This record gives sequence, structure tokens and C-alpha cells, in this order.
Amino acid sequence: MMKSFRFALLLLALLLFFGGCASEAENPAPDSDSAEIAGRFDAALAEELGADAYGMRLYVMAFLKAGPNQQMPAEEAAALQRGHMAHIRSLSEAGELILAGPFVGGGDVRGIFLFETDSVERARELTAQDPAVAAGRLEMELHQWYGSAALLQVPEIHARIARENP
Repeated sequence: MMKSFRFALLLLALLLFFGGCASEAENPAPDSDSAEIAGRFDAALAEELGADAYGMRLYVMAFLKAGPNQQMPAEEAAALQRGHMAHIRSLSEAGELILAGPFVGGGDVRGIFLFETDSVERARELTAQDPAVAAGRLEMELHQWYGSAALLQVPEIHARIARENP
């Protein structure tokens, strides 16, 4: 289970490092007449993924933080964690959640979600359904994020390489 989340987190870190958070307005338009671009550009895939001219699109990223309700019996905390994991699976299966994973080493920021939507309000609705959020064990900090449209393919690829589904 942790290997799956670590892979997803590593992938996100690499995309953050190489993709950055630049906006279209900050960069000049790419040279679409370039033979190199024409040789590798897949217009159908770009359209399917909703990619802009840079191969990017908007998402909503959630930072999962420790909520105010940390003091509870171990059985209750374990039940909330099971519900949290079931909610993650449900969102992923519905195509709402692109990736999720915990941060390692402890701390107040526990993990991330990357939602398919570009609507913070929609992401807020989805996170409110998480049992750990509803119980105050976790809280979400939501931000629009500009990243590679290729991230939409992560769940399919991940399903092909994961031996177990948490």
C-alpha cells in the first residue's frame, strides 16, 4: 500500500520539479511549426486530456492536514482511516481523483490529493464526504494547480503496476 502511494508521490514531485507552475500568460506561445513538435505532438490525445498548447491544464490540489480532532480512541481512529481509504478508492474509481498519497516522516501536513476538476468548490464538496474530514481528523487546504494534462493517465498506469489495491 505504501509503495503505491510513494510511487504516486514521487511522480507528482517529479512533475512539480520539471513542470513548474507557470501559466500560459507568462510564457510565449510554442512554435507549432517546429518539425520536432510536429513529429511528436498527438493532437487527439491532447484534446482528449484537455491540454492547452503547453500540454498543461488546471486541477485542484488538496493538502491534507492534521485536523483539530486528533485525540480519539485507537479503534475510532482506525475506523476513520479505513473510511478515508475507501473514500479515496471511490473517488479514484469515479475518475474524480487523479492521485493521492501521504507524506512520510510525520508533521502536520499529512498528504495530498490531486483532483481532476479545476473547481475548488467541487473539490471542497468531494473532500467534505471524506469520513476523516467530517470527523475533524483531517482538514483540506485546496488550491488550483496548473500541471501536465498527462497526469490524467496516472490512474490507468498505476492500476497496471500495483500488485495490491489498498
